[in-house]
Amino acid sequence: MKLFVFGYGFSGGALARRLRAEGWSFAAAARNPQARAAVEAEGGRAVDPSDRDGLVEALADAQAVLATAPPGPEGCPALPLVVSALARAGAFPDWIGYLSTTGVYGDRGGGWVFEESRLAAVSLEGARRVAAERDWLEVGRGMGLTVTIHRLPGIYGPGRSAFDRLREGRARRYAAPGQVFSRVHVEDLAAGLAASIARPRAGGIYNLCDDEPAPNGEVIAYAAQLLGLPAPPEEPLNLDALAPSARRFYAETKRVSNARAKAELGWRPAYPTYREGLAAVLEAERAAQS
Repeated sequence: MKLFVFGYGFSGGALARRLRAEGWSFAAAARNPQARAAVEAEGGRAVDPSDRDGLVEALADAQAVLATAPPGPEGCPALPLVVSALARAGAFPDWIGYLSTTGVYGDRGGGWVFEESRLAAVSLEGARRVAAERDWLEVGRGMGLTVTIHRLPGIYGPGRSAFDRLREGRARRYAAPGQVFSRVHVEDLAAGLAASIARPRAGGIYNLCDDEPAPNGEVIAYAAQLLGLPAPPEEPLNLDALAPSARRFYAETKRVSNARAKAELGWRPAYPTYREGLAAVLEAERAAQS
């Protein structure tokens, strides 16, 4: 069995490692020498996305294809390259997964959202994700491909968590009563994707997130406690003073349901709240240092 990843990074790497442990091989598109070296260091085959023949060869025998690259003004960069290569190879993978974002739901004032909820992105990035989802689903229907969409909140794990922000002095706790966010540990994300691969459904859309939406300040305080550090003091939330990426994050608040992924895929997050997830991240980081 073979996985092909377009946009090999934090999420794609986690899925590749999980499937490799189950006997899969993988290839990944990587534009620069450093990225290609990273793929090969993980035991994969690196393909330059500008190498059209290389893409055809890599996709010809792939059972699963994952697209993680963020969309630009012209849409998802993976879609035209992957579709063209599949058509040239005459290949029909069992599963194609596109990683989207829960930002497609926009701001719900802390209310719950489900996969069938109205899409109401409030940022340019969210609107591009809505369009990319539509494009992938339309291609799937038109070509008879099993395309699935996975909507993700903030992803964390070793090397990308509240611990890093605390250690670097970048962590902030903003006073924003009623504001909550969902999140997902990267290993739970990989497990959800693997579950979708095992139960492919054309047009399937799934929220992959933990069970307990929580205020970001609460997460920072808990992480500080685990590190034995004082929690940063709370400060007023002033959206205008934030960097654009932080402004987009704090301008939206919603609770994201993962009920469909549990019911259809048999998936359960190993880290159902940030507490288990952060404890696991800290344990993994300390194990890597020992």
